[in-house]
Amino acid sequence: MDRDLEIRRLGARLRTLRRFGQDLCLGHIVSAEHPDPVYIGRLGITDTTGRRLLLDWRTPAAEPFFGATHAPDGAGQPPPVSLDPRGRITDYWDEVFTPEGLDGHRVSLDDQSAFIASLGRNRSAQMQDVLGTIQADQDAIIRAGSSGALVVDGGPGTGKTVVALHRTAYLLYSDPRLGHRRGGVLFVGPHQPYLAYVSDVLPSLGEEGVQTCTLRDLVTEGATAAVETDPHVARLKSSADLVKAIEAAVAFYEEPPTEGLAVSVDGVKMQLTIRDWAEAFQAPDPGTAHNDARAQILEVLVSILMDKYKGDASEDQLRKSLTRNRELLTTLNGAWPMLEAADLVGDLFSVRAYLRKCAPWLSPEDVQALQRPDPRAWTESDLPLLDAARQRLGDPAAARRAISGARPSSPPNASGCPSSWTT
Repeated sequence: MDRDLEIRRLGARLRTLRRFGQDLCLGHIVSAEHPDPVYIGRLGITDTTGRRLLLDWRTPAAEPFFGATHAPDGAGQPPPVSLDPRGRITDYWDEVFTPEGLDGHRVSLDDQSAFIASLGRNRSAQMQDVLGTIQADQDAIIRAGSSGALVVDGGPGTGKTVVALHRTAYLLYSDPRLGHRRGGVLFVGPHQPYLAYVSDVLPSLGEEGVQTCTLRDLVTEGATAAVETDPHVARLKSSADLVKAIEAAVAFYEEPPTEGLAVSVDGVKMQLTIRDWAEAFQAPDPGTAHNDARAQILEVLVSILMDKYKGDASEDQLRKSLTRNRELLTTLNGAWPMLEAADLVGDLFSVRAYLRKCAPWLSPEDVQALQRPDPRAWTESDLPLLDAARQRLGDPAAARRAISGARPSSPPNASGCPSSWTT
């Protein structure tokens, strides 16, 4: 595994070296404190003796290069040449940031020449990186801390996407929570043509491991979802009110039993009262996913029963027996079953009485319009509802594994709804 990862990493690096050639060098920094040029590159490169040839653009030492301005503390020397694909020089400029730098130059103070030159280039079907033209304010966004959410706002064509891509590459390099076996980055776009447009930028910045997807790819059913052909149905499903129906649909499966239960362990009987069930069902922390909450409920029920036990079994034996008790698990499965998002949403669109119960504000005509013969004939308009249901329910398989000895639960009947609602 380690060998394969290293081969993949070196292969990606070799492709970048071959692709950019001399254009790997972005420019250099010269300052009064360090008169020897420090060369900034798309990648960090050292020679066989360990001498640094290029400094990766994402390192803290390279930050002054991109933050260079006419301000008193600005210092830098952005890229002096423009090369064609064959490595021939097509343009040359010096950007001077201090009055002292004008000596011997017939130029004026300038920090925009690389940017202005980029505006005159031919456009292509691929988005280009802007390492050679990053402005100080853009660089501040790219290198901002990662302790919280960062929102970049602006009008069309102001560079939001390209700055976001550069920030992605920067965080992969600098954030210790990302990178080798510690996590990664998922870039989400509105549609595949957009992802194709930006796909070339991250490799040019030294990163090839970033995953990309569209919003519909985030939902399992998105791959086969059809277009919603009925505008009225699409409008109903796009309402935030319908998301409330998801909450009501889940709440129906979170009602405690209305009868007590006798539980036996080695001939010793214990009684769970209606009040015990109500206490256990109120135990999950607020915001806990439905499927994840069942483990907390079972733990409370086991504790209640252990307090009532009058037999000779040890505490460990008693706990093990209770967590595998058939009567207890069967009753719990019926009152708080494991639920699948697709089943829950499908029931809403195939059982009118269920939808009326969960969305009482809908008119009879709206309820009828939302029904369909095949509950799993997913459309694009269903995807946000499926996503909301998964967020509310959690992963049923993981929740089952969390309950030692629990068996996969079944819905109350084939449709997942009470039999009185199946018409």
